[in-house]
Amino acid sequence: MTFPAPAQAIHPDREPKRRVLVSSTSSDSHTWNLVFLQILLEDMGHEVINIGSCVPDDLLIEQARHHRPDMVVVSSVNGHGALDGKRLITRMRTLVDLAELPVVIGGKLDIKAGEGGQAGPELMDAGFTAVFEDRQGIDAFRNYLALTGPRRELEATG
Repeated sequence: MTFPAPAQAIHPDREPKRRVLVSSTSSDSHTWNLVFLQILLEDMGHEVINIGSCVPDDLLIEQARHHRPDMVVVSSVNGHGALDGKRLITRMRTLVDLAELPVVIGGKLDIKAGEGGQAGPELMDAGFTAVFEDRQGIDAFRNYLALTGPRRELEATG
């Protein structure tokens, strides 16, 4: 079985829109969501660095510093994303070199999601750039990416 090459390999003359670091939270061992996000983002023309599941906060911070992404996408499936994410973003926002880096989180963020859980406001207050709760579906994330434009365009107009 063969798989198509990532979008940027199909269009070598097209510069990727963003460099995106994709990760799970430290307690989340799921990988299917990360593979889905990688394929989605590459299909949209972004370069993706997928650092996998069960990523300790220190490793995510180290990888963000090493790769210098335009955005970090944190995905959670296990229902502990709000807890792990709040700890991570609080730490990242204290680091001068990562304080302004766009960091979004999405998925099943708490165990109340099926009962109308509302982790979003607390995570936004903690420092996330955007929060996508599971019940919103993937379209909210796609719309966010389309509306925010490439990082270099934001810097030129900001």
